[in-house]
Amino acid sequence: MTDFLKTLHDRPLVFDGAVGTQLYERGIFINKCFDAANLSNPELVAKVHQSYLEAGADALTTNTFSANTIRLKKHGLEADIKKINQQGVEIARSVAGNRGFVGASVGPTGKKPAMLSDRELEEIRKAYRQQIEYLAEAGADYILLETFRQISEIRLAIEAAKEVCSLPIVAQLAFDSDARTADGADPARAAILLREWGADVLGTNCLEGPNVVFSVVEKMIESGMPIIAQPNAGYPRKIDNRLIYMATPEYFGVFARRYFKLGVRIVGGCCGTGPEHIKSIVGAARMMGASTSIESQKSTISLAELSEVSPQIEIAEEERTDLSAKIMRVYNDRVLGKGDEKAQKVCAQNFVVSVEVNPPVGLDLTNRIKSAKRLKKAGVDVINIADGPRASARMSNWALASEFQNKLETETIVHVCGRDRNLLGLQMDILAYHVAGLHNLVVITGDPPKVGDYPNATAVFDLDSIGILRLIQNFNRGVDPAGRDFGTATKFFCACGAEPAAIDYDREIRRLELKKASGASYIMTQPIYDNRVLERFLDDTKHLDMPVMVGILPLASSRNAEFLHNEVPGMAVPKDVRERMERAGNGPEAKAVGIEIAQHTLMSVQERVIGAYVMPPFGRYSAVAEILSCIDGYDAPKKKKKRL
Repeated sequence: MTDFLKTLHDRPLVFDGAVGTQLYERGIFINKCFDAANLSNPELVAKVHQSYLEAGADALTTNTFSANTIRLKKHGLEADIKKINQQGVEIARSVAGNRGFVGASVGPTGKKPAMLSDRELEEIRKAYRQQIEYLAEAGADYILLETFRQISEIRLAIEAAKEVCSLPIVAQLAFDSDARTADGADPARAAILLREWGADVLGTNCLEGPNVVFSVVEKMIESGMPIIAQPNAGYPRKIDNRLIYMATPEYFGVFARRYFKLGVRIVGGCCGTGPEHIKSIVGAARMMGASTSIESQKSTISLAELSEVSPQIEIAEEERTDLSAKIMRVYNDRVLGKGDEKAQKVCAQNFVVSVEVNPPVGLDLTNRIKSAKRLKKAGVDVINIADGPRASARMSNWALASEFQNKLETETIVHVCGRDRNLLGLQMDILAYHVAGLHNLVVITGDPPKVGDYPNATAVFDLDSIGILRLIQNFNRGVDPAGRDFGTATKFFCACGAEPAAIDYDREIRRLELKKASGASYIMTQPIYDNRVLERFLDDTKHLDMPVMVGILPLASSRNAEFLHNEVPGMAVPKDVRERMERAGNGPEAKAVGIEIAQHTLMSVQERVIGAYVMPPFGRYSAVAEILSCIDGYDAPKKKKKRL
């Protein structure tokens, strides 16, 4: 009980998809009892579970949906109820091992409680008590009540579960297209009742596709309870006498992102879904910052190969990069207030500015070099180069960084992410960065390929950002992942990313604590548009004693604001800001308002941060000087006078 609910509190989970659909596709006909396959064909059931585990599911659902005496009696199998249920748990557990939870599936009896006598109601209670007791005895992690169309019946199942075991209860109702249960309950009212009756997690599954299910959970989430969403793969169509579900895995991935952003804690699939749908949900979970069983397992295995990390390495002053020296000076003298009056003044000399300049499409670097040269002349401290942002395919960022450092003698920060490289590739690239003189790094997990130009590309994620930081920290000690001394210690200076507007905010803070312990020296945030969010983040990270660079991405238009708010994980644009951008319209006026909003954000926290990490929209590098003009020592570009 503690493990499942604690894990759910720590991070969102991905459940598996349909078991019955997969058994049907593998040859068990619909006139057969699917639950009986636990006895007649356990290998086939195990293969279904294995396919979901390999897809990245955190939990497997037992093949026991109809394994109560009332439903089994129709097939003459009521005498086998104990074997069917216990074997269902044992098969799922044998596949899950220590990589996933096992949920004991309990479905409705098919009867309508509102039309039954007291004796018949007691028969239903007895059926649930019996089935759930067998499932709990076999070692399930939680009871999964699913596809209940009658809210009056799920109450009987919840009460029965509480009588015979202490396992967590996940209660799911099936709503029609009008967002009502068969006995008339709406989502908000149903959520209140399920909470009152003792469900630990509540939500909806089956009947409808991702869009209708979203409208249902949107109302249920107001209950304050952990919410689960497991939609069908759309509404089925009959083709050649078979029911075919039309929602694609990609479509599932889009809605999974929306579920997670809404605050839904568990996302999975129901009828018509398979491993490919779950893979899409896993991709969405990674993008939203949630670990999955496969990702966690890879990180655990890889990190286990890394030797213990010692306390953070202090880089000798003479070996510091110019960037690291300025960051530490500004942090100590101005932010912590340890310097003299001059050193505590917010000005160009005491404010660190990093600007993102990413590789172009193709091979021509002329414009990028010109832009970097102008930025350096304007007083920018360092050029920041992303690693395939939004999973786009460009030349490697270290190639552009080398060009900047060699031709312009300007410092760079190279992003490192775990999306495209396995443990071996990461080691080789990181060591190559050091030899090339690229010692400033920002370490991130990375966007999954599903969000980019090549959605079918394979995501690696051997290590997440914390694992990569530990790898680099060991290199700074002169130790490789196997714990061997390789002679010369590196001297990397590492930043980590942070999302002050993260949906799972507590998890974000905990991960920052791990990032610091793993070697991160300072924080670079996602773009912020709500000063209250930023102030809260700075308050809640004060105990980390880490310098912070605030992310600044000036809005370019109303459409741009809506896209960032609705489509980019970890970013929130307040309603009043979006309305202001809408009033500004498009063109120069909208861009000017976007600059003003960015300056307001920067001015509100300039005393508490070491500097700004500026991301010019659509390559508008001229916007950088306009934004920074609110800081003493940075001059706004002079407007050219129009010729008469």
